[in-house]
Amino acid sequence: MGKFLYSSEDLEKKLQALRAKVVRLSILRLIAFLGLGAFFILSLTDGGFWIFLLLAFLVLFVSLIKQFNHHKDQERIYLAIEQLEKRKQCRQDRQLADLDAGLEFADKAHPFSGDLDLFGPHSLFQLLNHSHSPSGKKALAALMGSSFDPDLAQQRREAVAELQEKPAFLRAMEAIGLAFAQGKQTSWKLWLEQAERASLLHKVLAVLGPLGGLCMLVLIAQGILPQAVLGAWILLGILLLGLVFGSLKKAAEAIPVAATLQSLRLRAEEIEGTPFSATLLKQDQTRLLAEGKPASQQLQELDTLGLWVQNRINLLYLPINLLFWTDFILYLWLVQWKIKVSSSLIQLPETLEAWEVWVSLGSFEVEVGHAGIATWSQAPILEAEQVFHPLLHPAKAVANSIALNADRKLVLLTGSNMSGKTTFMRTLGINAVLVNLGLRPFAERMTLGSLQLFTSMRNTDNLGESVSSFYAELFRIRTLLQRLEQGEAIFFLLDEILKGTNTQDRISGSEALVAQLLPSQGLGMISTHDIELAALGEKEARVQNYSFHSEILDQEILFDYRLKEGACPSFNAHKLMELMGIKFEGPE
Repeated sequence: MGKFLYSSEDLEKKLQALRAKVVRLSILRLIAFLGLGAFFILSLTDGGFWIFLLLAFLVLFVSLIKQFNHHKDQERIYLAIEQLEKRKQCRQDRQLADLDAGLEFADKAHPFSGDLDLFGPHSLFQLLNHSHSPSGKKALAALMGSSFDPDLAQQRREAVAELQEKPAFLRAMEAIGLAFAQGKQTSWKLWLEQAERASLLHKVLAVLGPLGGLCMLVLIAQGILPQAVLGAWILLGILLLGLVFGSLKKAAEAIPVAATLQSLRLRAEEIEGTPFSATLLKQDQTRLLAEGKPASQQLQELDTLGLWVQNRINLLYLPINLLFWTDFILYLWLVQWKIKVSSSLIQLPETLEAWEVWVSLGSFEVEVGHAGIATWSQAPILEAEQVFHPLLHPAKAVANSIALNADRKLVLLTGSNMSGKTTFMRTLGINAVLVNLGLRPFAERMTLGSLQLFTSMRNTDNLGESVSSFYAELFRIRTLLQRLEQGEAIFFLLDEILKGTNTQDRISGSEALVAQLLPSQGLGMISTHDIELAALGEKEARVQNYSFHSEILDQEILFDYRLKEGACPSFNAHKLMELMGIKFEGPE
């Protein structure tokens, strides 16, 4: 698998050499085709020695086609690796604009994904996604938004840690998937499940056709039979070939195109040939080896079968089929293959979708992962040491620490505009998602209890549903309270609480909400501009005040983005408005 790891210089040299070979093979293939046509005409008119040359050029032509296709496939792999290197650099530089944003998976009603930039421009999906098929993307998106499960998360951590040590395997899987386009396999699965039967007549005609056609050509060439007999033989063949025409036509339509089969086969081969020790990886590997032959061998046979079945009506095959009735041989071959095929092949697309997710998780750790330590606790806690946001460039990100537990259940976060409150809350949420995925947090250490995640941060108007942003926020809070009342343990993040109403109602409503949250199984963080709420931290030991500060220097506002204990002593909205051109006139 090391052949999938190249430097840019080596890759360019290999591409140039490969393209030169492709040009030479194209010329030889054309010469062989012209010779094949010439010897075919000569064998029909003169027979004898020309028949052997016809067969020799047929073998040569097929060999050249295989070599040409192999080199073209290799070129596609190299081009895919080149593209993957560019994507890797974009992720490491956090320049994500050209990567798939996964907008189709954005869901503002989701408990947390809409607030944490899991999908959309400059999102975690862009940093994480290494899948290449729509179904693989969907499976990854579903996992990103899944409920927190400590047991599964720890099993995924074991699997991802092993994959991280196999960068060549990860690159091979991704490059193969990208290099070969994939179509839908629905009709293929239905076709695989349909039984085929070969009768005695099919077997007799499969033998009679080649023997009869060959004898016919020899006898006509020797002048023993008139050429008119050949026409009668072809007409008889047309009638008899109708017995298998429908079945072969269905097979031609159902069997995936060569590129798709290549993608399936080569990836199955990589999985089958790689040793794994993690439980989840071994389970997904076993699906390809469930019974009978490995899936890659079954696909190799199907690839060869599909090549003939799908090219039955081209100008080269058609005269051979009419002379030798080769469709009957193809049909017997097809029936035998379907009898031997195992159930693992029917489930192959779904199995490879799961591996696309594994490749995404493993590649994330290899390309941009942070050496953080994640642990799970039975107690409802969240502790993060020197945690920072994965979507920020590591060289620019500022790390902070926080601890929430049964004695410190709620943090009231105050601070100036643009000082980092919302970013810090999203930092905690998105790192919790990473830990649930089995990935390492962007922190020195992060400990997470058996908690579910819930956020209320981006609440917007919906004119179509006549919903204001204030009502949308209240609806989110009601959902949170209902879940807490049912006994769920939840880590919640509430940003700019009740911002859609006046100051007096906002403060009284916030105090009432805090009073409801404290006795529950939840713990979390609430950000606010209302410094009056900080008084709760002095009256209630389970409420802690933290803040982000800013410093005004001449005509500039400076931020250090450092989390500090205690309420924010000053705010900068007045100065920000001045800098934006709003003039405050003093008393005359």
